[in-house]
Amino acid sequence: MPAGYEWGWDNGRALIGMALIYAICWIVSEKKKLFPWKIVLGATVMQFAFALILFGIPLVREVLFKANDVVSGLQAATRAGTSFVFGYVGDNAAASELIGGSAPPLFFFQILPIIIVVAALSAILWHWRILRWITNGFAAVFRRTMGLGGATSLAVSANVFMGMTEAPVLIRPYVKGMTRSELLIMMTAGFATIAGSVLVVYGAFLEGKMANPLAQLLTASIMAAPAAVAVALTMIPETTPADQRVQNPDFNYASTMDAFSTGATDGLKIVFNIATMLIAALALLWLVNAGLGAFPDVFGAPLSIERILGWIFAPLMYMVGVPWEEAARSGSLMGVKTVLTEFVAFIQLADIPVDAMDPRTRIITAHAICGFANFGSMGILIGGLSIVEPERRDDFLSLAWRTLLAGTLATCLSAAVVGALPYQLFAGVQG
Repeated sequence: MPAGYEWGWDNGRALIGMALIYAICWIVSEKKKLFPWKIVLGATVMQFAFALILFGIPLVREVLFKANDVVSGLQAATRAGTSFVFGYVGDNAAASELIGGSAPPLFFFQILPIIIVVAALSAILWHWRILRWITNGFAAVFRRTMGLGGATSLAVSANVFMGMTEAPVLIRPYVKGMTRSELLIMMTAGFATIAGSVLVVYGAFLEGKMANPLAQLLTASIMAAPAAVAVALTMIPETTPADQRVQNPDFNYASTMDAFSTGATDGLKIVFNIATMLIAALALLWLVNAGLGAFPDVFGAPLSIERILGWIFAPLMYMVGVPWEEAARSGSLMGVKTVLTEFVAFIQLADIPVDAMDPRTRIITAHAICGFANFGSMGILIGGLSIVEPERRDDFLSLAWRTLLAGTLATCLSAAVVGALPYQLFAGVQG
């Protein structure tokens, strides 16, 4: 049995890593004397509880693992639309037949359109109150266990299923009156979680490389939500009494057709944004690596941005439970996610052969990179929030770098929870 599959130092180190992460948050805190012990302990208990409930209870685990069937269904449904609109370039089977061999999926025409379908479906489910009921359930948990205001708790829970710019729209009328702590919570939750639309795409990327990937990533997003709250409140403790904070908002579409059209249009915007960011990010990565390639080899291999980022982030990944011999590779993906985008990081993670990375390390890494905390997303988040509430733009800007750090550390806390738990809990996941 490979090292790390039984509870040992790698697991214990992850617990120490969680303490160190909160220590970092305390160091940059605006009010060091107001460390939120109850919130931090409560968030940690919630993270472990989510992991144990979702993976430890057989019935819940089986239902969760059915989420991967959703990926297959959404892919088939999307192909029905793309093959009609784009012809053979939208249907991989037709493309393979045309070129006389096995054709790889065309990323823009066959993979990204899934986002449009999921965005439209999510909007309809919200209008039909199905997604709203689930979101409000999570919001009630955060409100009662962490003392969050109604608007803040809804924004945090909505980020588990929606995007970092879509979730604030649900509480648009209340953003103006939010405290700085509440703004940081909302922004950190957006950076620490993944929108359901792209979550499906990442699950498709990892299919065959990590068993039940969509279930894993959905769990990562759920676990990161309480961590985002605890990290944000450690950095900027709340001092405003609960009865003086904004309360429950409500958001509605005019009709099912309004939800469908608005969701599909929003999905298209996301697709073009992702395509644009990927073109620029991958081009920049190539240029930087080409420049680094002119330098002499280091430790027997050419310099690259991935290797440099791996050295920088290796200690962090080591402290959340990754064995040292794999910490540089895992850290490289964490660095790529932060400097470029999580989309590039997931693509690179999917490109790593199954036998080239320990399954436990792959799970921890997937949890760590499952968030929007990167430089490119800073501009997207601030731009989106400035449209929602222009008068708070200066506050959004002042919290930007703190949000990047908080979102990164929140996803690492989720990774540390996985690293701290015995691998046997995930044995069914890895098959």
